[in-house]
Amino acid sequence: MTIATADVLHRGRQLFLPALQAAVARLDEANRRIASYHLGWTDVDGTPSQASGGKTLRPALALLSAEAAGAAAETGVPGAVAVELVHNFSLVHDDLMDGDTERRHRPTVWSVWGSSAAILAGDAMLALAQEILLDSGSIPAARLLTETTRELIRGQVLDIEFERRSDVTLAECLDMTAGKTGSLLSASSAIGAILAGAAPEVVAALGAYGAELGIAFQLIDDLLGIWGDPATTGKPVFNDLRTRKKSLPVTYAVTHGGAAGRELSAWLAADSLPADADLRRAADLVETAGGRAWVTEEAARRIALAEDALMPAPLDRTAREELIALAHFTVSREA
Repeated sequence: MTIATADVLHRGRQLFLPALQAAVARLDEANRRIASYHLGWTDVDGTPSQASGGKTLRPALALLSAEAAGAAAETGVPGAVAVELVHNFSLVHDDLMDGDTERRHRPTVWSVWGSSAAILAGDAMLALAQEILLDSGSIPAARLLTETTRELIRGQVLDIEFERRSDVTLAECLDMTAGKTGSLLSASSAIGAILAGAAPEVVAALGAYGAELGIAFQLIDDLLGIWGDPATTGKPVFNDLRTRKKSLPVTYAVTHGGAAGRELSAWLAADSLPADADLRRAADLVETAGGRAWVTEEAARRIALAEDALMPAPLDRTAREELIALAHFTVSREA
């Protein structure tokens, strides 16, 4: 991460974190305790903690989009809070659906409090996100978030459906990614501009930037899900292969990888518990079949498209440069 990007993320956290904490304080005691733990503010017993709350990329984008539209970053704070709440609603539910027991080097919510509590805590954060935007008085921003949540859920439904299919195409996998990941990053990149009352062409350019950024982000996330360092990612090595997840590099390898892809496809269809040697072999097959190289190249291409989307719009120059820097950070990160 460059110093400039680190500064952008830090500045964003300093600006939106008090508002996020004030929002979470509205929750009932049980859900407030769970949300505070999940966000890294407390330990399981409620003791204050300094655990990582994530990269807070989405709030930073919301604040930058307000600045890109010529407004103060503070204008985007309700949007920053809302997109971070929706993001964390999705993470709490994802961990439960995927059976993941660790996130950010700590036990996941469902593994501590159970599945019912995890579902309800996620729902509470989702409802709170809409409440925050409605308090801001921006119906367009609230509508964007509602439509985005619907699209995010559509992507998650497809992700689960793919677990039962052996014929998932790369186009289908990219469409799923556009919903599950791209939609919220697109909304994050536009919501500050909407709160600032920006012209439609400005909002559209920022949204298009975020949509491409979202696909690039997921491409790298999927790469890290196989080859990431557990000490950095907070998840076990070969995590996505352990669950035989049809991620983007895996889907590319199966559909474009020749003999290695066919062997990988047969391995994915098995239902036995994979041993460590099986996981290493599967990772080698993905790489041999071109999955790793394609992900790297496609992520770079998507970042170029994200940059191109910003160019025609009348945006603040400094904010545009920071948006581009954040985009490049997504393809160079290690967690």
